Amino acid sequence: MKNKIRLAKFLANCGLTSRRKAENLILKGKVSIDRKVVTKLATKVEEDVLNIFVNNKRIKSAVKEYYILNKPKGYICSLNDPYNSKTVISLIKTKKRIFPVGRLDKNSQGLLLLTNDGDLTYKLTHPKFNVLKTYLVVLDKEIKKKDILKLKKGIKLEEGIAKVDKIELKNKNEILITIHQGWKRQIRRMLEILNYKVKELTRISEGRLKLGRLKLGQYKKIKKENII
Repeated sequence: MKNKIRLAKFLANCGLTSRRKAENLILKGKVSIDRKVVTKLATKVEEDVLNIFVNNKRIKSAVKEYYILNKPKGYICSLNDPYNSKTVISLIKTKKRIFPVGRLDKNSQGLLLLTNDGDLTYKLTHPKFNVLKTYLVVLDKEIKKKDILKLKKGIKLEEGIAKVDKIELKNKNEILITIHQGWKRQIRRMLEILNYKVKELTRISEGRLKLGRLKLGQYKKIKKENII
């Protein structure tokens, strides 16, 4: 007997949308199985089912693809943007509907994973899985020891207490920061509160993934077993 998963998870795994947005589609009656509208979130389906429709369009399980990109500055981590900003999607040549895992703000650069695997995306981005991400941060001035201690103890942000899991002084104004939280512009905001300006922010690793010698704007296709 084949394994079954929740309908919303199936739609997310197909790369159609996020799990939360998939749940909204189900509740709004936009999803059908065998042309019968389904509105129950608890509905389960087989992973290779071919009779599911969203807005009357047949959805089938997509072959999963995984890419790591050395994101340059000036690109946003979005599928599209109403202000015509350059998106990271435009840098990857594929016919699959892939999406960035997590985010790097427009002025940051470095390691970014892109995929159409919704289940993996959830495991990499939810704080409960404690996936560590390391960033090389260049500041406008030398950081003080007391401020390093404050970053370890925690800085109060709107979302709650933000902490670094590890911090290493690389140079007078260069630090390596490791976090598992992933709040919007978290590192920049933490340092701004301590009166530091971030001149450069580069993600160099995420979980088992390393940026290595990948040049800015370059990407490579990888296998799932190299990620988790």
